[in-house]
Amino acid sequence: MKITRHPANPIVVPGIYDWRKVTVFNPAVIIDNDKFYMIERTAESLTPCKNFLGLLESEDGVNFRHVVDQPIVTPDMLGFPYGSVQDPRVVKIDDTFYLNYALRPCAMSYYPTGAGIPERSVPTYPDGWGEKPEHWLTRSGIMTSKDLINWEYLCDTTPLDINDRDNILFPEKINGKYVLLRRPEEYIGEKYGTEKAAMWITYSDNLIDWEEPKLLAKAENDDWEFKKIGGSTPPIKTDKGWLTLYHGVDKDTVYRVGALLLDLENPEKIIARTQNFIMEPETYYEKFGFQIPNVIFPTGNVVKDGLLYIYYGVTDTAIALATVPLDELVDYILNEPK
Repeated sequence: MKITRHPANPIVVPGIYDWRKVTVFNPAVIIDNDKFYMIERTAESLTPCKNFLGLLESEDGVNFRHVVDQPIVTPDMLGFPYGSVQDPRVVKIDDTFYLNYALRPCAMSYYPTGAGIPERSVPTYPDGWGEKPEHWLTRSGIMTSKDLINWEYLCDTTPLDINDRDNILFPEKINGKYVLLRRPEEYIGEKYGTEKAAMWITYSDNLIDWEEPKLLAKAENDDWEFKKIGGSTPPIKTDKGWLTLYHGVDKDTVYRVGALLLDLENPEKIIARTQNFIMEPETYYEKFGFQIPNVIFPTGNVVKDGLLYIYYGVTDTAIALATVPLDELVDYILNEPK
C-alpha cells in the first residue's frame, strides 16, 4: 500500500508560544468552508507535561498558521489545573463541532534517558492532587463549539473509575443514534472477550446517556498488535463502508497503523480489515523525538478531491502529513494480498 509522506514533514513543530514551546502532536483536523482547521495537542514543559489544545488554519492542508495566540482548551477550563487535555478528534454534525478529548486529572513528568523511552515520574502537587490512584486515570469527554474557538463542556463519555481514551464520534448519526468508538483499558479478560485492550463501540440518543459498549475489534496480529489496538481517526464515509484507521502497539512499544471498513448501516459489522499494517515508523521524525520513539499516531483525516489526508503525531514531538487516494486505500483493504 503506497502512502505518500509529505516532503515538508514534519509540517507542524513546537515553538512560537510558551504553551507549545516543547512539543506539539496528535492533532484533530477538519475541513470547513474549504479551509483546513487543525486542533493541536501541545505542552510548554515535560516536567510536568501539562497539555493544551491550540487552533491552526490552512488553505492547502500543509502550511498552517495559528488562528489565536492562546490555547482554545486547557485542563483548567475542565476543572483540573494540574491536569492534561490530550488527543483531540473533531467532527461536525449539522452546525455544531464536536470535540472528543482525553483528560488526565494529573499530568505526568517525562525525563529523557538517552535510551529512547523516557522515564515517567509523578509530580508532587499541593492540596492533595495526585495522591489517589484515581487522580491518574484518563477520562474521556465531549466539548461543543460553533466556531472552533469557543468550546463548552458537554459530557463525560466514559466511567470515571477506568482508563478510557481513543473516544471518537462518527461524523453523522446512524439509524437515528450517535455512534462512538472507545478503548477502555480495563475491559480485558474472559468476561470481556479480549485479553488485551481493544476497540469498542457504543450508541446514544442524546450524546449524554451511552449504551453499554460492544466489542468491535481486538488484536489479531501479534507481530504488530501485541500490546493493544485502539481507534485513531474519525471514520470516513465511503460507498464501500466506514473507513476507520486504528493503531497497533507491538511488544517493543512501536506504534503502527491499520485500517477497518465498517458496515454503513451496522458499524458493529467489520466488512474488511488489514492484516498487515499500512504505515510504520520509517523516517527520522517518526523514530526519534522528545518523548516516545517509533510512534506514528494518526488522529485526524479529511478527504479533498478524492485524496485522503492523514495527519499524525510523530514520537509525541511534532505533526506530520501523509496522503493516499481514498479509492486506492479502500480497494486495498478489501483486496489485501494474503
